Amino acid sequence: MFAEAALLESRSLRSGLSRHVHALDKVKALVLLPDGLHVTTRMVADYFEVGERVVNRIIVRHREELESNGFRVLRGADLEEFKSDTLSLYPGSYPQPRSGLALFPRRAVLNVAMLLRDSGVARRVRTYLLDTEAEARSAVRGPAGGSACSSLDRHVEEVAVRAATGAVTEAVEQAFAPVVAQLGELNARMARQTEVVCAMSVRLADVGDDLADLRRRVGAPRRDRRRR
Repeated sequence: MFAEAALLESRSLRSGLSRHVHALDKVKALVLLPDGLHVTTRMVADYFEVGERVVNRIIVRHREELESNGFRVLRGADLEEFKSDTLSLYPGSYPQPRSGLALFPRRAVLNVAMLLRDSGVARRVRTYLLDTEAEARSAVRGPAGGSACSSLDRHVEEVAVRAATGAVTEAVEQAFAPVVAQLGELNARMARQTEVVCAMSVRLADVGDDLADLRRRVGAPRRDRRRR
């Protein structure tokens, strides 16, 4: 499905769907930590039925995007406070981390669902998201707006094309950046040389005037002697 492939590739498209956190429980019940807000890396892996290493790779590759959706790693005093306030109440069920604890709110878990390729649960979440978005668009546009341009696939295609075009443009700009810099430096040198040439021209003109004046002064006594 083209829409799902674009969702895996386009951060802007994922961002537009990140509000639909209810999709998680529609596909499979998400078990939360005792605070009722977060899950750990292990719990995310269990939800999507993959290994922790798979989730850790997603974190490494897309950490900035996940952090924009609430992902964080507790350390030091923050970790100790969370352990004493939350995890210590259920010592039998939740392992006590020693150095750091990664926490995912629902929005970050949904973000993972839109990034995991090889997970049946993640695929079902993506399908639910796309179907929900398509229904929402149809409801807003109404029967009169039911053209090809109003379909979700067309919308996703436009987003994907814009993203690809932006990536190509950025790559071209990066490739030609050294050339542009060299051209700028060359233009600056030429401007400085032009200033020097102009100054020399003015000076030569002044010298020419001085020589002409000197010739007039030398020639005047000679003419006076001839007259005598």
